[in-house]
Amino acid sequence: MPRDTVKRLQEQLDEAKRRFGPGEDQRVEDVLVRLSHCKFSNAEALIRFHEGLLFLRAYPHGRRILRIVEKELSSFSKRVELLETSSADTSALLHPDISGITHTAVVDTFSYNIVRWLLKLHPSQLKLDWDWFEDEYRLAATWTRFMPLLEEDALVEANVPYVEWLRAAAGRGKGQLAWLIQRFESLSVTNKERAELYDSLKLYVRWAPSYKATRTGMKLPVREVYYHRQPLIQRRDISLRAELESPPPMLKRLPGHRGQAILDLMRETSTVRYRELHGFTHGDQKRVFQTSIGRGVELYIVGVSPGSRLPLRAYHAAMIFKNGVPVGYFEGISLFERMESGFNLYYSFRDGETAWLYARTLNIFSHLLGVTAFSLDPYQIGFENEEGIESGAFWFYRKLGFRPTRPELLELTRAEEKKMSRRPSYRTSKAVLRRLAAAPMIFELNESTVGDWDRFQVRGLGLAVQRRMATRFGGDAKKIRAASVEKVARMLGIRVREWGEVELSALSDFAVVLELIPELSRWTDSERQAVVRIVRAKAGVDEARYLKLMQQHGRLRAAMIKLGSCSTSAQP
Repeated sequence: MPRDTVKRLQEQLDEAKRRFGPGEDQRVEDVLVRLSHCKFSNAEALIRFHEGLLFLRAYPHGRRILRIVEKELSSFSKRVELLETSSADTSALLHPDISGITHTAVVDTFSYNIVRWLLKLHPSQLKLDWDWFEDEYRLAATWTRFMPLLEEDALVEANVPYVEWLRAAAGRGKGQLAWLIQRFESLSVTNKERAELYDSLKLYVRWAPSYKATRTGMKLPVREVYYHRQPLIQRRDISLRAELESPPPMLKRLPGHRGQAILDLMRETSTVRYRELHGFTHGDQKRVFQTSIGRGVELYIVGVSPGSRLPLRAYHAAMIFKNGVPVGYFEGISLFERMESGFNLYYSFRDGETAWLYARTLNIFSHLLGVTAFSLDPYQIGFENEEGIESGAFWFYRKLGFRPTRPELLELTRAEEKKMSRRPSYRTSKAVLRRLAAAPMIFELNESTVGDWDRFQVRGLGLAVQRRMATRFGGDAKKIRAASVEKVARMLGIRVREWGEVELSALSDFAVVLELIPELSRWTDSERQAVVRIVRAKAGVDEARYLKLMQQHGRLRAAMIKLGSCSTSAQP
């Protein structure tokens, strides 16, 4: 079929797939059937067809369309293979923006924890990829631990054949990557130190996933498919405040084995897209929750294991499934009632009900964690993120009720809104959008605390600690931690000998900040004991309790906001 005919059919599919109502399913079916008989002569056209199929799998008009989609996706590897055997340029299939299509591979410097996990689940699909490796000299500092006499070669010779050394050391019948990871696991250091050592090598690993682990085949089984007969919910139909104030759906905690299976799927979904979320990599299989929000959408929410948590903020993540298809993810990083929210609907599904999905996700986390102020990092709205600028992310959030935290940017926003009201055709320029994306945005459900978090950055707390460490402890992290723990434990009446290792780690992180609060010693006994409960909850089974205890401590909240909002106030 001529290329222009294929292009015209794809344009028709892009238009028809977003339209729902009487007769629309027949239009989609007709175009799909015609496209299914097409031979795609270039990678870009094949990719476009693939992404259209994925959207229709998540947002099907009816059973017949879904059957066509499933049939096309299940045989899609043949289309990729056919393109590869032709003279066409297939490099676009490997681009990170569309990675994870069946019959392709992903190559990256995956983290130590992800490589270990991949080797456990998919050992035959993994291998080291030396074509991408850039700096062999860093191998000498580490591999000499594992390979006797390697120093004779690595420390004095040029052009050391490291791959040959590795092949000889690993021997036959064992994968070189598996052997190497086993050597790291044998080191008498903490897992964190092993990860740091491995990650410093920047080894490229090639993963050729099986069909079910690709974007093409990845899908959870569902009991009942939700078919779209009516138009999708638009952003203008959503009141974020009303959604947040509505009752939450029920949450169900999954048994450990099921939680682990969902975590594996979350990691596969992210890894094939060249993403790694802290909450998925270090998720706690015992704290995985499932909820259904209607319209064929399920969310799986996960907390982080005690040994891998952030020092001060609580971390939670979620993956969003539509008719079993992973369509996006959410991560919430919270302190007191403030959550820094990151939301990403995968590009294949951005014609879907984005605003509704986002609002319902915030509803769940607001009720689960007690958070009422939702902050957006500038990157989310376009700071050093051209995709955010192109998509108009700033206005997506602004029209939901978010506001810039800087007064001058709020003034600029209102000026732009006046122009839009006077000239409906007016569009904010990219230059102005970049200016608007220079600072965070925030939505506050509690009107009595509006503005409290406008200048706060958790980084401010960290930098204040660094300055104190530099001036009082000669830049020695161990000294500041030891001195802070001793002083704070004395003020709070903590018997450190009775605390476990994870609790002491949480105390060490909190102590360096608590010592910056000059009036801490003058707090009441009940206020200080409440701080002790907060620290212990940080190391507990559920960070939701930690946050809710924080939200009850007004004095600690005020002190931390002050320290994180004013750089000069944290001077030692």
